[in-house]
Formats: sequence, structure tokens, C-alpha cells
Amino acid sequence: MKITINARKVNVDEKLAQHIEKKLAKFDKFFPDESSATVKLSRIRDMERVEVTIQQGVFLFRSEEENSTFMNALDCCMYNIERQMRKNKTRLTKKLRDSIRIPEYEAQEPEEEEFEIRTKTFEIKPMTPEEAILQMNQIGHEFFVFKDIDTEETCVVYKRKAGDYGLIIPE
Repeated sequence: MKITINARKVNVDEKLAQHIEKKLAKFDKFFPDESSATVKLSRIRDMERVEVTIQQGVFLFRSEEENSTFMNALDCCMYNIERQMRKNKTRLTKKLRDSIRIPEYEAQEPEEEEFEIRTKTFEIKPMTPEEAILQMNQIGHEFFVFKDIDTEETCVVYKRKAGDYGLIIPE
């Protein structure tokens, strides 16, 4: 697994980098070599935040945690990703066949839950990202799909946990 560590306003010492690599090495047995992991470290006020994203083909496993230390936050992220793998085990094995190896756990696993997928259709209107944010806030949603007036691409604006907004633009 290829590991990338990004730090914002934080110096990553050798001990922390080795700890991150050691924790992520645990997932090497589940993912083939072409998978990648990105670890983002940042400090917000008195808390230290770790975001871990593991990408295997089209599948993403992501966790974001804040704690008093990076190591504690990383441990929580690893637990969350492991829980995601267990929860989605049957769906993943159907999709990936043998490209991802999901571990067998002795603990009692929850039964696979059925998902109800609601479908909604609407007309996508050309607008700027700022107009899309206003529209999203008006209807009280967490995200909004729109067609960018300049690029003619279908984009998504969304509210972030930090309170600001994000924009997803297709490649």
C-alpha cells in the first residue's frame, strides 16, 4: 500500500511517521499493492485531527477523528475503518471478488441490512457555485447538485463539518 502523509501547520517527526506506517501496515494484508492511503494531519485549536482515506479502485474507506494527540486520533480512525470493512464485508466481497481480502472475525457480525433507495428527479439548472450554495441553504440540504454555468459540468456543493463549504468537480 502506498502511504502519503500530508500535514497542515504541523511538523511530522520520525516517530509519528513510523507510527502511522505501522498502523496502516495492518491493512496491507487486506488490500493489494495498487491501493493507496492518505493521512492528513492538522491542529485545530487544542485538538489534533487525523483524516485517513484508503482507496482501492473505486472503493474508499475514510475516517476523520479529533483527539488530544495524533496517535490517539489515528487509533480511532483505524478502528472506524476496520468497522466499515466488517459492516460492508458481504457487499465488498461481491463487488471485488478476490481483489480485496476482508478478514474473518470471530465476533458476532451484524446481519446485512437492506437499504431503501429513494429516487428523486429534478431539473439541473446552470448556476455559479455561490448561487448553488444559496439555493442549498434555502432548501436546508447538506449538498446541492448543479450545472456550472462556466464549464457546463455537473458539480456538487456541500456543507463541511468545519462550517465552510466544499465543491466537487468531475474530472
